[in-house]
Amino acid sequence: MTTRQEVHQVAAAAPAPAAGPDPRRGRPRRPPLPRPANPLAALGALAWLVVVGLPVYYLVTVSLRTRAEYLTAGPLAPPTSPTLDNYRLVLTGEFGRYFLNTAVITVVSIVLVLALALPAAYAVVRGRHPLLRTGFSMLLLGLAIPSQAVIVPIYLLITRLHLYDSLTGIIVPTVAFGLPVAVLVLTSTLRDVPEELYEALALDGGGPVQALRTLAIPLSRPGLVTVAVYVAVNAWNGFLFPLVLTQSQDQRVLTMGLWSLQGQYTSNVPALMAAMTLSVLPVLLFYAFGRRRLVGGLTAGFGR
Repeated sequence: MTTRQEVHQVAAAAPAPAAGPDPRRGRPRRPPLPRPANPLAALGALAWLVVVGLPVYYLVTVSLRTRAEYLTAGPLAPPTSPTLDNYRLVLTGEFGRYFLNTAVITVVSIVLVLALALPAAYAVVRGRHPLLRTGFSMLLLGLAIPSQAVIVPIYLLITRLHLYDSLTGIIVPTVAFGLPVAVLVLTSTLRDVPEELYEALALDGGGPVQALRTLAIPLSRPGLVTVAVYVAVNAWNGFLFPLVLTQSQDQRVLTMGLWSLQGQYTSNVPALMAAMTLSVLPVLLFYAFGRRRLVGGLTAGFGR
């Protein structure tokens, strides 16, 4: 018969239970202690905020001044009598046409890049033909070629295709230089889709087109938003292609319009700042709505 002393010895030798909620009391485990503050990181974030926020503050405050106040007041002083005359001056000029041309180029470039990059990335991820891997490697070579290095061949191609001095002539190279990054981001995003989902869809009789429509597109939304933001910023802020590939006033975009606001001897700086403020707002709004999915799209594929 086991004595009481032996029972106590066995109980003492048994391993201690893992930390967790007490089943008798139902109390949850204590939350982990907060991490200590990092003053260096806080100072770095504050410095970065100043670096980014100071130009924005200067841009807005100068746009609300008169020309006389701009010449007499300090560069960072707030406007004593804010006015919207600079915005009225900009909006009554050719700014509307420049804005519309830029919007057309941006929207069409986003649609074309997404329509071409998503099937290409899906073929790279799901395809088994060796030419797909070779084509993907050749496409990524475009990341190493800056547009400034090939602007002369682009100019010759656009003129031979009779697209010079048109919005189409700006859209074509913009889409071409946006495709390598778009395919790279979407390929990383599609690789995170579980293989079991494709197998389940195949058992239900779904083909590649249905898998692309019902699985790839819904599950790759962070990557799609990332590509859309990237293409939108490049198309909206593009200067080289409009400068080289357009000539007439009707085909000018915002960047060229802002450049034309500078006179030969003097410049209306408050009006120029007002035009720049209006041109920056759409990109900021687009980024504000897509910032949540933007981070997920940029980090896609790093978990593998």
